[in-house]
Amino acid sequence: MKVDIDLTKCSGMGLCEVAAPSIFEVGEDGQAHLIAEPVSDDDVAAVEEAGRNCPTMALSLRR
Repeated sequence: MKVDIDLTKCSGMGLCEVAAPSIFEVGEDGQAHLIAEPVSDDDVAAVEEAGRNCPTMALSLRR
């Protein structure tokens, strides 16, 4: 699975980091960043949850 973060939409609330801490991290710049890609099969459910929970819909997931 590949993940894209639209930084023009990201507000840095960190819900993605809460859902998938091994994949996302909110940096000092206040925006989400990928810290692991591609996403392993073990992390797919957490990343999908992060995508559903993103209030600004900044995450795009594709297989």
